[in-house]
Order: sequence, then C-alpha cells, then structure tokens
Amino acid sequence: MGIVTDVVLPLALAFIMFSLGLGLTVADFARVAKAPRDFLIGASCQILLLPLVAFGLLSLWPSSAELAPELALGVMIIAAAPGGVTSNILTAFAKGDVALSISLTAVISLLSVVTIPFIVVFSYGHIVGGDAGPVSVTSTAIGVFVIVTVPVLIGLLTRHLAEGFARRAEPLTHKASAVLFALVLLGAILQERANIVDYFAQAGLVTLALNVVMMALAYGIARLLASGPPQAIAISIECGLQNGTLAIAVATLLFGGGLATVPAATYSLIMFATALIFIAYLRRTHAKP
Repeated sequence: MGIVTDVVLPLALAFIMFSLGLGLTVADFARVAKAPRDFLIGASCQILLLPLVAFGLLSLWPSSAELAPELALGVMIIAAAPGGVTSNILTAFAKGDVALSISLTAVISLLSVVTIPFIVVFSYGHIVGGDAGPVSVTSTAIGVFVIVTVPVLIGLLTRHLAEGFARRAEPLTHKASAVLFALVLLGAILQERANIVDYFAQAGLVTLALNVVMMALAYGIARLLASGPPQAIAISIECGLQNGTLAIAVATLLFGGGLATVPAATYSLIMFATALIFIAYLRRTHAKP
C-alpha cells in the first residue's frame, strides 16, 4: 500500500482539486463579497454546524453500538471535509442556486487548510486521547495546503491565463475526477474488505444519521434565513455532499488508513442516495400546482 498511500492517493486528490480550480473564475469569489448573506449562512452550516452535529451524534450514540475510536475519528474527518464538486451538479439538477454552490465549494475548500487541522487535532484529543504524536495543526495544515490549496490555485490561475484551454479541458477533467473518486472509494473499501460488512454495520448508521440530520438542519436554517428556496437547496446539498476523496486522503496520510477511512467510504456511498431522494422530493413538491 506504500506507493498507493504515498503517491497515488495524493496525486488523485490533487488532480481532483485542480479540476475544481479549473472550473472557477474570479467572479466566483467576488460574488461572496457582493452577496455575503447566503454564503455566510452556508459556510456557517458547513464549517461550524456540521462538525458540531457529528460530535454530538458521536457523544449521544448508544453505548451498545459504541464505535471504535478510529471509526469515530473517521466520522469527524468526513464532517471536517468541504463540499464535493458533485454538489454543484446536483444543485443544478435540483434547481438550486448553482452560483452559490460553486462559491461555497471553492471558498470552503481553500479554507480547509485551516479548518481541517483544528477539527482533526481536536477530535483526536477527545476521541482517541493522549498525545497525537505526529498529528499536529501545523503538519496537517501543510499536508492539506499541498494537496488541496495549491492544486485549486493552479487550476484557477490556468483558467485566468488560458481560459480557452480551460473551457475545453474542463469537461474531460471532471470526467477523470469522477473516475478517480470512484477508484479511491473502491480502494478504501477493498483495503478493509475482510471486515467491511462489520464496519459498515458500525459506521453506516452513524454516517447515514449525520448525512440526513445535517441536510435537514441546513435546509431548515436556510429556509428561515437565506434569500429563498434556490439558496436553501444549494446550502443543504452542499452540507450533505462532502469531499470523500479528501477525507479518505486525510485519514490515510495521517493515520495510515484502516478504520479511519471507513466512515468516509460509507458516507460517500450514502450521500448520493440521500441527495437524490431529497432532490426527487423537492422536484415533486415544486411541481405541484
């Protein structure tokens, strides 16, 4: 697994993040300053509320179904991850505010260089306990910066300097990113294939609860505070579809993979099903006279 975890996984994530950056423009970031209200609501739900909901679920989880510390840590890692690029596509399908979704994905992905290290180190101290050893805010931040922030900025710069090339390449990079995501997810499952049924039984329910509770909370909060239904749809989907590749990479790079990657794998499988059910409900509701 050495070459896979040390080389293939970081390169796959870096390419996926480069693909994200390639689809961004300066306007995606300027939009935040021009209309900050909806963005701040979405960012608060994603950065603050999601990890708090995850930690609360883990704290309240029945003792009879108590998770292994590594699995619980994996739940916090997926909760710390920013939204995935597929959230933008599904937001469009749900007739939500795609521009808001793109802005949330872009900015929160860049902010993850700060948010992920603090959440992971805090979670390690409270869930695993003891000295985190090589896992520190600084080392985690450097790792996230190299495999997330730098590729996004390179993609953004490429779009700015060679827009024609970026527009032609964007569909291909998105397709390649989808394939890489599937391969990373499959690899995480295969790594634990001997115990995957047991682990899914343990982590599947809590990740399903996290996904459903968070999407419902984000939608409810956004309906009360955001500009309108399209913005609420974008925020709820953004909070429901996490960057599973990044979560698997963080769990692998910091903790050697294993149990810590399982919640990211189960969440990544669950989130598409729940998002599609949610979208079907929205489209059916909005279609009523």
